[in-house]
This record gives sequence, C-alpha cells and structure tokens, in this order.
Amino acid sequence: MSDSSASSSAPDDSQPTPDHLLHTGTEGPIDPEDLVRLSGREPTPELVEEARRRLEEEGPAAAERYLP
Repeated sequence: MSDSSASSSAPDDSQPTPDHLLHTGTEGPIDPEDLVRLSGREPTPELVEEARRRLEEEGPAAAERYLP
C-alpha cells in the first residue's frame, strides 16, 4: 500500500514558482537589525542606530537595495 497523498503535496520542481508565492521580503516590517544583516555586517549599536535612521527616512526602499 502506498501513500499517494505525500507525493501530491510535494512541490513540483519541474514548474516555475507562481508569482503569488514570490516576494522580496519588503512586504512586511523590517527592523534595523535585519537591515544591518542584509548589508552583510553584524549588528552593533552604532550600525543598528544608523539603520533605524535609514528606515525612517527611506522606508522599505532602504532594504530593497540589498535584495535581488
């Protein structure tokens, strides 16, 4: 006896991912620590404060420069 329900729920790698499942990550809130990590650096109090100011000024666009 085989379990066909397990194979039917697995993603199909032969098809492209539907657009509604793709996202850049800026649809939701971004915290300053995330912005620092996106830039490839470790969060320090100074970098987190700089990122907080950048998020206040630029909003989600501050993170979009680091995302594909």
